[in-house]
Amino acid sequence: MTRKTAIFGLVLLCCIGQQKLVVAAIQEQQSETTVEPAKTAETTKSGAAGGERSPALTGVRRPLYRLRTSDVLEIDFAFSPQMDQAVTVQPDGFIPLKGVEPVYAQGATLPELQQAIVQAYAGVLHDPVTTVVLKDFDKPFFIAAGELGHPGKYELRSDTTVTAAVAIAGGFTPRSKHSQVVLFRRISGDTVESHLLNVKKMLKTGSLAEDVHLQPGDLLFVPQNAVSKVRQFLPASVLSLYASPTEF
Repeated sequence: MTRKTAIFGLVLLCCIGQQKLVVAAIQEQQSETTVEPAKTAETTKSGAAGGERSPALTGVRRPLYRLRTSDVLEIDFAFSPQMDQAVTVQPDGFIPLKGVEPVYAQGATLPELQQAIVQAYAGVLHDPVTTVVLKDFDKPFFIAAGELGHPGKYELRSDTTVTAAVAIAGGFTPRSKHSQVVLFRRISGDTVESHLLNVKKMLKTGSLAEDVHLQPGDLLFVPQNAVSKVRQFLPASVLSLYASPTEF
């Protein structure tokens, strides 16, 4: 009986020890599960991605227009119509105002400028109420240059592709090299990328998959073909030879 009791006690101790190990493992797993969200909460802030605020919360996705030089503004005072005025953002970024010091407007949104004007007139008018309206601004544009019917600067009123821009600028001239049209696009203040486009092939095949959509400020350049470059240095007799070779 003593031997059996000893064996039974040993088995019981083993079971208790195994149960403790299982409980400890479960507790450790639960601890890891509760700690994991805590770490995530520390690294991922609400409304932030990579340390930056979410555009959906800050409005960066659809930012308000910021004023530039030459923009024309109309400022109306609800209770002081004698102060109504139309101003233009000067090259230095300021706008002149009646009876007060100029206010810096370049880079500001309309609500920001409106608040700045209210502050500027706080010492002149009692509780000024103003409305600022953007009347005129530098509209989006593209520039067409080179061998085109009417090269120049054109407003970018809607979605416009390279082939459409060529048509707007009067089409190709007989001297144009429309197989190597170059599209220049400014990426930053010091960086400009260029795209070489074979417009001749696109129009011939009817495939406009590579017809690039223009962006504001793009420069479209159509170079001169090699034949027209040489033609201006050839005598008229040589040109007539190539024009009607059957006569010789």
